[in-house]
Amino acid sequence: MAYVAEGLGDKQDWYNILTYQRKNGSLFNSPSATSALAIHNGDINALKYLDDLNKLGNSVPTAYPTYMHSKLCTVDTLQKMGISRHFSCEINSILDMIYRSWLENDEEISAEMETCAMAFRILRVHEYDVSSDVLSPFAEESLFHNSVQGHLNDTKTLLELYKASVLCILDDEWTLDSIGSWTGKLLKQQLCSRRISRSAMLHEVQHAIKMPLYTSTVQLIEHKRNIEHFSAKSIIMQKSAYMACRATEDILALATKEFNSSQSLYQQEIECLDRWVKEVQLGKLEFARLMPSTLWIFVASDIFPPELSDARVAWIKNTILTISVDDFFDGGGSTEELENFLSLIEKWDTHAEIGFCSKNVEILFNACYNTNNQIGAKAVEVQNRSVVGHIVELWVNYVRAAMAEAEWTRKKFVPTMEEYMPVAELSLAYGPILVSSMYLVGPELSEDMVRSSEFKDMVRLTSTCARLLNDLNTYEKEGVHGCVNCVLLHAHHHCGSTSSTSIEAAKTEIRKIISISYRELLRLVLRGGGTIPRQFRELWWDMGKATSQFYLDGDGFCSMQMVAATNAVVREPLKPDAETLASY
Repeated sequence: MAYVAEGLGDKQDWYNILTYQRKNGSLFNSPSATSALAIHNGDINALKYLDDLNKLGNSVPTAYPTYMHSKLCTVDTLQKMGISRHFSCEINSILDMIYRSWLENDEEISAEMETCAMAFRILRVHEYDVSSDVLSPFAEESLFHNSVQGHLNDTKTLLELYKASVLCILDDEWTLDSIGSWTGKLLKQQLCSRRISRSAMLHEVQHAIKMPLYTSTVQLIEHKRNIEHFSAKSIIMQKSAYMACRATEDILALATKEFNSSQSLYQQEIECLDRWVKEVQLGKLEFARLMPSTLWIFVASDIFPPELSDARVAWIKNTILTISVDDFFDGGGSTEELENFLSLIEKWDTHAEIGFCSKNVEILFNACYNTNNQIGAKAVEVQNRSVVGHIVELWVNYVRAAMAEAEWTRKKFVPTMEEYMPVAELSLAYGPILVSSMYLVGPELSEDMVRSSEFKDMVRLTSTCARLLNDLNTYEKEGVHGCVNCVLLHAHHHCGSTSSTSIEAAKTEIRKIISISYRELLRLVLRGGGTIPRQFRELWWDMGKATSQFYLDGDGFCSMQMVAATNAVVREPLKPDAETLASY
């Protein structure tokens, strides 16, 4: 009740209420509540706080000060709208200021749940050294229920705390684990009870609960939705109708222009990719799954920003190629053809010494060979050195792994998990797909960097998550065809059978491994220092998130949600909702 003390008059105990007084003399940074305290109590600190408000003139906000919160909201809004890259210097300046206040334990940050959680999340994502201990006062659910935000059932505060909890990168950050548990529960309760009225907030909560990995960044489909739901009136009001408009028409205009420009670029890339598929004759391979280029543009748009067109197209081409190779080794080719293809990949430039045993092998090899040599030629311009040798090495490792899996299936060999995972991680083809395209990103990616333990760890962790997610969604189909799968292996080796009970136990354990691997990957991405530039570390995290989304609703190849999201990003124009139009 102290939060609305100004409405209680003599019914309020004006001396016990001082337990809620902050260092600046206010009650909850509320001018109205603090004015009531000064009137009824004559508290000198409250009077000093009110005197400080004189500098605001005739207009007094419902909350003061809100400087830190306002700056954090500005950064958050720019990120949500997909235009933060245009304001890098300004954002860095703001975050440096926020970080100084964080280190000083500024009450404007530490005493406000939402502000503290938002500051922690944004600072940690930008590699500032922030301890989760600052959030320990909010670790228990009971503390929320006894707070102003709890009495108001404040969705925004719950959401910010939940987003912060996802950025747990250390084993001993129990505070974040605790916050994530109870905030996730309360947010799900709000969704079930339909307490969230604003459509933009409703969607943001649904997205955070369904795809927690994306709380650290915003994917393109969310940029679009945020633009369509953008409103200068979207600030949640708690005490009165006064509000400070932090969102402007300029932000909406720039975000709209940025999205339309990106969408136009993606459509041009689709035309380029469709021509390439015809040129390399992949359509003649009856065994190959050729998904629409729009799907891969959508996935790649979450990994590479719009300006990295060459890297994005290279990523998509090798994704299409490795899927075709996977289909070839997964029943599309004979043993002779598989051995011939592997020998050709190993020979690379001297492949003419071997020759092709079939037209399928010739088409598939030439597509891989010519495309990756072209990628290598472009990479020379960026890296100022030849990287074709490394690209070939990545392809050799991948195809050898695919051959090993094919032989396991043919011989009905059941490997141990220790034998399976090193091979299965390579057969995901993240080396040929992502590492090759990294050479087109821009910064130097030296030989020492790609051979470093840090780089190898990021490759391993991303591939582990991808392989386990893939196997979780394909174990039934692969079991029917006699293919090796980690779910079936875990059930066989650790549970003694492949009964439904054993399968469920195996799936539970594998999900734990995925969670641990993602946490370790995020730690590598967000930690400062190291040999790998941040831009490359972020690519591994973005690849991991894209994989998570691809398998969110089963196999992404067949997901109607994936098709809808793809069309929304690549084909459909922006459609501002009524709230957005009415706010301007």
